[in-house]
Amino acid sequence: MLSLDVSKSSSHPSDAEQRIFQYIDDHQDTFVENLSKWVAVESDSIQPHLRGNIAEMVKIAADNLRALGATVELRNVSGQNEPYGQNLSLPPVILAELGKDAEKPTVCFYGHLDVMPAQKEDGWKTDPYILTEMDGKLYGRGTTDNKGPVLAWINAVGTFIALNMTLPVNVKFLLEGMEEAGSPGLEDLLKETAGFFSNVTYIVISDNIWLSNKKPALTYGTRGNAAFFVEVECSKKDLHSGSFGGIIHEAMSDLVALLDSLVDSSGRILIPGIYDDVADITDEEMKLYAPIDFNFVEHKANIGVKEFLYKTKDDILLNLWRNPSLSIHGIEGAFSESGIKTVIPSKVIGKFSIRQVPNMNLSTVQSQVKEHLKNIFSKRNSPNKLTVSMQVGAMPWIANIKDPQYEAARRAIRTVFQQDPDMIRDGSTIPVAKMFEDITKKSVMMFPIGAADDGEHSQNEKINRLNYINGTKVFASFLLEISKLHSASTRMTAS
Repeated sequence: MLSLDVSKSSSHPSDAEQRIFQYIDDHQDTFVENLSKWVAVESDSIQPHLRGNIAEMVKIAADNLRALGATVELRNVSGQNEPYGQNLSLPPVILAELGKDAEKPTVCFYGHLDVMPAQKEDGWKTDPYILTEMDGKLYGRGTTDNKGPVLAWINAVGTFIALNMTLPVNVKFLLEGMEEAGSPGLEDLLKETAGFFSNVTYIVISDNIWLSNKKPALTYGTRGNAAFFVEVECSKKDLHSGSFGGIIHEAMSDLVALLDSLVDSSGRILIPGIYDDVADITDEEMKLYAPIDFNFVEHKANIGVKEFLYKTKDDILLNLWRNPSLSIHGIEGAFSESGIKTVIPSKVIGKFSIRQVPNMNLSTVQSQVKEHLKNIFSKRNSPNKLTVSMQVGAMPWIANIKDPQYEAARRAIRTVFQQDPDMIRDGSTIPVAKMFEDITKKSVMMFPIGAADDGEHSQNEKINRLNYINGTKVFASFLLEISKLHSASTRMTAS
């Protein structure tokens, strides 16, 4: 495999890059205006009554791609039965391509056009569906997740077309409208469209953010997710605590004890054997942590907490990326409204998840969780009914940072941002990365352009104008760099 020393590569833009960058700077207001049109579409995939808005968003994106000269196909996917209890049609998935030169590599970009719900009364300082610029920040739902990055890719390709420059690579787009709802139907579609990926060399996903507010990053790993329900039932109906409190085994008491047995106050998971299969960290990987820009004050401010569980950068990053974590999310069946209701609930369901890491096995984790909870429950001598089930099982993903596309991305970042990127992992789960890798057997890279304080899924989501415009530049530079690396690799193989 071709390997270049990126730290010594030139950071000066080539003549072609200078032309491209100038065009992007000159047209940035047009790019922002187009983002405004995309943000205005409330393409919320969580609420079924807004499903028509996603179809509208798909049409807008397809028209943008056709304007570049791309061949665009809209592929239907099967209907959705859950969680709405009815069969709902799903918006089509966009499959688009520009170029079929067998001598060039083919880069396929994946992105999504849907957003999470947002309302002004949720705590937004602006209307979430009117793009609003303040202090260089572009506020609006979907600006960073994921409409801004998708448009940055379209803008990058469009710049080559506008300048009558030959695209250095073949480009494909796969854009869906249901990612925030779990991408129903996407896995089957990937299996059905093997021909679309037959000539794809690299797959790029830009659906996450940097670790820092200012320093660029490339992501090479994500954690998986195993989500569980633990259900305890004590009676056939809710009971009055004055009439029955003190003489029965209450379901809520059992559940609280079970949930308390899962993780201690230091964040360590208490389930026996859960750490046994965690992959050992290598010296080579630890070296990647040293240059990472991690500002404690900035990071705490971004998320609004007073302290972290750990005091050093390495400990925080290791426990965010390299170690499993367990989070308790809620209790169903208990009274949760304002005031007090003196009732003993007949059945309660605790919800928690474990973010697992390589080389943890999902079936092993499931067995460990069930055995642990049954053991704790047996010690309570409770006659209540216990049921434990795994509701979600998503695998972790990790990439080879020596792949040519990572080298090309580092070179592009150095040219545009004048610094090398942090090489980071993501503590969350992005199932499509593993899905694409497993089904297509192609190299996958995560290439974010959003800052750590962008607030994806949160109130006042934004993308910095600088990130949006420089993101367009860095994607264009990446296409040039991956073309050069691919050509050099081909020559070396031939010799």
